[in-house]
Amino acid sequence: MGSLQQQQGGDVAVIPQSWGGGSNRIAALNVEPDTTTPQSFSDNNSKRFNDKHDGPNHDQKPGWRKFLSFIGPGFLVSLAYLDPGNLETDLQAGASHGYELLWVVLIGLVFALIIQSLAANLGVSTGKHLSELCKAEYPRMVKYCLWILAEIAVIAADIPEVIGTAFGLNILFNIPVWVGVLLTGLSTLLLLGLQRYGVRKLEMLIAVLVFVMAGCFFGEMSYVKPPASGVVKGMFVPKLNGQGATGDAIALLGALVMPHNLFLHSALVLSRKVPNSVRGVNDACRYFLIESGIALFVAFLINVAVVSVSAAVCTTDNISSANQKRCNDLNLNSASFLLQNVLGKSSKALYAVALLASGQSSTITGTYAGQFIMQGFLNLKMKKWVRNIMTRCIAITPSLVVSIIGGSQGAGRLIIIASMILSFELPFALIPLLKFSSSSTKMGPYKNSIIIIVISWILGIGIIGINVYYLITSFVDWLIHNDVPKVGNVFIGIIVFPLMAIYIIAVIYLTFRKDIVVTYVEPQKDEAADTQVV
Repeated sequence: MGSLQQQQGGDVAVIPQSWGGGSNRIAALNVEPDTTTPQSFSDNNSKRFNDKHDGPNHDQKPGWRKFLSFIGPGFLVSLAYLDPGNLETDLQAGASHGYELLWVVLIGLVFALIIQSLAANLGVSTGKHLSELCKAEYPRMVKYCLWILAEIAVIAADIPEVIGTAFGLNILFNIPVWVGVLLTGLSTLLLLGLQRYGVRKLEMLIAVLVFVMAGCFFGEMSYVKPPASGVVKGMFVPKLNGQGATGDAIALLGALVMPHNLFLHSALVLSRKVPNSVRGVNDACRYFLIESGIALFVAFLINVAVVSVSAAVCTTDNISSANQKRCNDLNLNSASFLLQNVLGKSSKALYAVALLASGQSSTITGTYAGQFIMQGFLNLKMKKWVRNIMTRCIAITPSLVVSIIGGSQGAGRLIIIASMILSFELPFALIPLLKFSSSSTKMGPYKNSIIIIVISWILGIGIIGINVYYLITSFVDWLIHNDVPKVGNVFIGIIVFPLMAIYIIAVIYLTFRKDIVVTYVEPQKDEAADTQVV
């Protein structure tokens, strides 16, 4: 972070204090002669700059008390890294490839920490969340395309939650998976009803249940004692050996780095009161980084424990024939046997309860993300229960069809497919975030340092490159080896290859398009703030 004594020159217009109903901390201006402001940017929804703070001594609170006041957004977002989609991909990776894909977990969560902190900084420094900035920056057609893709990402993230909840109901009450899928709509209504008693209390309850399951996997890991050399080697020596390793790695990455989380985190930080000063913004960015680091480190340990337990049980030399069969057909619905060494006969019930909690906790993050996305791109607000039911009904449809046709195994495979969709969706949230957070027109002197720009873009381009490579090679391989008549292959190729080209062109467009909208307005400065900038 640099000093805000830098000036933005003629690029930033001075806006009357009365414009936008109060704070002029941020405004969207077009650098072209017509400097009309998008409607959403004139709305008075940058609440954190307009709210009164907790008294005149807000900046003089002890450091730990100030930090505690910022805790919340990072841990809420981190629940999405422990959803049924993560558990499914972790279990599959461990059972199929042992410890070899742990490096994907490490890179995924390091990258997640970087981009989640960038999303938080974007919200704190601009007073607007990512979808609002996308609406202001991009042309109408591009804006609507990004909105549709973001909604698809929310729905794809909701599919594992639907199936995970259905699996939990199946384990507890022995009802068919497809019936459990239908009942997930009722579970959503129940969840929303419980929110009346306080969202924080509900989130705390769900987090406790999720971490109970995490404790079970840690306990099992201490029992099976996975070899330290195998865990360390898998974490730091990248490998993609074996059939389906690339697809499983992409699914694992998609489950770890989810595009809708970027929209969510940039919006959640606006719920905290950040003083409109240099020091206030710097402190908030630092505290949110620390909070995200702690939350994602816990999520990293849990994901490593799940992969390690699955690998240790399924790759041991003296595995029983019954467990070998389960490992060959491992999914969320059958994974409770992994915990039998620690929990005994109660493993099924406790695993099912924690699986339900995992699915429902992710429902909270998905609902909030969908609400912020719709509000930011369309300036349209919707009641949470309406938004939740709408998203859930769309997600139930493919889950219901697959669970009826393919049973629990087909439903488990659908979770992997949904995670891969999230991975392919990532560039359309990631590239705008990287560009906005590295742009002086959006962030002013708070823009990313050269080191962060280089690291984040290298990781981002690497993930995008892997996605494109896998997309093309997998399709070509399927086209060569399928049993479809040649005429059918020709028609499929005519449809799919242009879609691939559109995908690549869209990524290139977002990457190289120059920002033309200025949204940064310098915060207030005082002597105390100027002397304590970090």
